[in-house]
This record gives sequence, structure tokens and C-alpha cells, in this order.
Amino acid sequence: MACQSNGKVEYSQKEEAVFNPQQYVCYRAGEEMTIDGELNEQAWQNAPWTSEFQDIEGESKPQPEFWTKAKMLWDDEYLYIGAYLQEPHLWATITERDAVIFYDNDFEVFIDPDGDTHGYYEFEMNAFNTVWDLLLVKPYRDGGPAIDNWDINGLKSAVALKGTVNNPDDTDEGWFVEMAFPLDVLHEYAGGVKAEAGNQWRINFSRVQWQVEVVDGEYQKCINPETNKPYPEDNWVWSPQSFINMHRPETWGFMQFSDIVAGEGEEDFVYNEDETVKWDLYKLYHAQRAYRNSTGHYANDIAQLQNVGLTESKYISSISVTTSLYEAIATSSKSEFIWHINNEGRTWKTKK
Repeated sequence: MACQSNGKVEYSQKEEAVFNPQQYVCYRAGEEMTIDGELNEQAWQNAPWTSEFQDIEGESKPQPEFWTKAKMLWDDEYLYIGAYLQEPHLWATITERDAVIFYDNDFEVFIDPDGDTHGYYEFEMNAFNTVWDLLLVKPYRDGGPAIDNWDINGLKSAVALKGTVNNPDDTDEGWFVEMAFPLDVLHEYAGGVKAEAGNQWRINFSRVQWQVEVVDGEYQKCINPETNKPYPEDNWVWSPQSFINMHRPETWGFMQFSDIVAGEGEEDFVYNEDETVKWDLYKLYHAQRAYRNSTGHYANDIAQLQNVGLTESKYISSISVTTSLYEAIATSSKSEFIWHINNEGRTWKTKK
């Protein structure tokens, strides 16, 4: 438990994100699920693990010190999420619901059912099973707001500790988390993209990990003597963000619903080529933000954005600009849709 700088800064200085979202096929549970944190139903045994979590900035950063993996299942009522977090020093302090849970070590879930980057859900829990659920009308970068007093009615969550929490005298194995999200609540901002076989949702998971040390027989966050504040936390995620910022829904992973019961067959993930068209629009969105920060207005021509990160654009066909707003359009010959993005980063589609 040696304290040391992890080299983290509040914001990454990279100019452009990498688009390489993780993918997962979510099978049906096929049996009644008991939310106790143990993940011992046969359905959980049959469900595949995600890939191991990485640093939030991606493969260019060191691998996490402890491993984390997650699983997903669903039925007509719930989306189930389970995870295991390797942890030799189980520690938690927060017991009040809807407090800022990431001040402790935690596990986090982010869900954007219709993938438009607006109207998405965030959920956090610590080793005490203290939870924080909130609704984001839009990302913080676009003004939010986060609605803290919104609750996931009918939510079920549990933890199973493999060790003893807040006991520095032993070495722990880790902790399991398990949760059931009512689909009728998640459908409120699903934009018609409901939990149905073949549909895909944007989803990501994050693990916040603080450095702790033992002081007078208790765990405490490691303090940086140069700042007299705790060292920055590590952020380990399923689908890397390229930046130290989970609120970039365009870089979350893809979860595809399947009607196959876990263990009774397999289904391939089918990548939707329209997502590549949308990614062109997201690159333009970030370039427009940089351009406006520099000039005070939005660009009305793609060529003007080359010096602020938009190195190429294959699908964008037009940009319409006013003094304070813009809308850009992109499409592909292989798509039946025209895709749009506005200055707040929201995407939508219309028929050709």
C-alpha cells in the first residue's frame, strides 16, 4: 500500500478520441434471479464476462493494478448487471443514499438506450451497497443538468464481500456487485429503442479506485505532501474513453439484446455501420467546440475545422450555422437514414 503519484491530471490533453467501443451480447436469464450479490444462478454462470477493464484513457496507459469484469443478462422486467472487483483492501465510508459515492472506491454504470448522448442514466455503488442514481438530461459539457432527486423506482442492488470491509488486519479477495434495473424505468428515455432482441444500447462501466494507507489502525486516503490533498483516483473502465471523463456517451460500449437464453446458444454481435457515420458527426462536434472557444463562433465550413482536430470527414455533407447554433448532416450510401447533430451534441436520424 505504498502511496505514490499515478500521474493522473483532471483532464487529458489529447486532441482526439479513439473510436473503438467494446461490444457485448446480452442473453436472457431464463430463470428467476435473486439479487444477493453472489452471482450464483446458472444464468450468471452461463453469461460471458466482459473483457477486463482498462485505464479510462485506453491501452496507452498502464494496466489496472486489480482486475475488474462484468456480466449482463435480461428478461421482460429487468436488465441485470453483475461484476467482480478484485480488491485486497475493502474500504467504504459513505452510508447516505444519493451522496457522491465516487469519493469512496465504487462501481458505476452508465446507460444511454437510444445512443443520442442525451437523457442517460448513471448509477454508483460502494462496498456498503450505498447507491447514487441520477438522470443526466445532457452531458455536463453541454450544461447538464444532473437530476439527483430522480430515482430508479424498483431498483434492486446487492454486494457480496469476499473479505472484511474496513479491516486493515487482513488481506481481502474482492467484492461482487449485482443489480437489477427495471426496464420500464430505463425505457422512459429510450427514444423508442426498447429492450428487444436485436436492439443495441450504449453502456459503460467504471471503477473508481483511491490509494489508501493505514493510519492509527484505519484506512485513509493517501495524501500528496505537495498539495496536502488525496492523490487523484484511478478510473478503470470497460470501454475506454480516451479522456478522464465518463460523460462522453459517444465512446461507451455497445450492448446487444438477444432472445437466446444464456448457455443455450450463441449470437454474434452485429455492428451497425451507421455508428461510423455518427462518429464523423461527433468528431465535428468536438472540433466545433474547440473552434468556438478559439474564435467566438462556429465554423460554417469543414475546412475551417482542420486546425482544431477534424483531420478528415468521410460522411458529413453540410453545416448550417447561426450566431449561436449549428446543425450538421451526414449520411452514407449504405444507410437508409440521414444523420444530424446539433451544437449540444445530440444526434438524431431522418429517413432519406
